[in-house]
Amino acid sequence: MQKDSLRELYIDELRDLYNAETQLVKALPKMAKASGNDQLRKAFEEHLRQTSDQVSRLEQIFEQLEQKPTGKKCLGMMGLVKEGAETMDEDYAADLMDAAIIGTAQRVEHYEIAGYGTVRALAELLGEDEHVSLLNQTLEEEKQADKKLTELAQEINPKTARGEASTSESSHQGHSGSKSRRAA
Repeated sequence: MQKDSLRELYIDELRDLYNAETQLVKALPKMAKASGNDQLRKAFEEHLRQTSDQVSRLEQIFEQLEQKPTGKKCLGMMGLVKEGAETMDEDYAADLMDAAIIGTAQRVEHYEIAGYGTVRALAELLGEDEHVSLLNQTLEEEKQADKKLTELAQEINPKTARGEASTSESSHQGHSGSKSRRAA
């Protein structure tokens, strides 16, 4: 059956986000466990709590719409989670693993920011003011999570680069840009 209303699109997009968030509830503990940096681990643990709240907000919206939240698989998040799992399976040194995990997590945040921005705009068009407020709260949390990851990257990545630079200089004598494996 062809979908032909903005409300149907809105519900479909909400279901996609609901599935994305439930996938993240399962993935975030693994990311926290793989993190070597305490601040990064704590950030993932905090975002897990926020993600659980975000799932609850979406359930609230579905209740108000008298719709079920299930029925859609978010393939985009599935791909991002799979990519994150592959990253965590790599044999990176601890600080390099943290840099890789941050990159993966920021891709997730950007995906969520785009998704929540879309459904918030649809909710505005549909006059769903209470939904707009709930969605905006989640959107702001996602933006803050991304900002926190950026701050952590600015702290962690230079340390990683300095460690690689000294390892690279001693083993490659001036070949900038060459890849080197650090001892764990």
